[in-house]
Amino acid sequence: MCTARGKFTASSSRISKRGSKRLRRALYVAVQCGLRKGVNERLKAYYDKKRKEGKPYKVVVIACANKLLHHVHAILVKGEPYKA
Repeated sequence: MCTARGKFTASSSRISKRGSKRLRRALYVAVQCGLRKGVNERLKAYYDKKRKEGKPYKVVVIACANKLLHHVHAILVKGEPYKA
């Protein structure tokens, strides 16, 4: 249920396991490595913001993986290199 922008409250606490298991795992590991090395500053800032909101580690890493996937999709659609 969505009451206002950014105020989503889930009716179920489970996430769907649809799609490629390998892709999900690759994104998860890519985010963990990226955060550990600090190579993507946008992703690190997003991670820090979510952690300050009190989100658990795995929830935040999944959110970052989703954000990374959106970045990759935008790069492919626009055909332009990524600008950090």
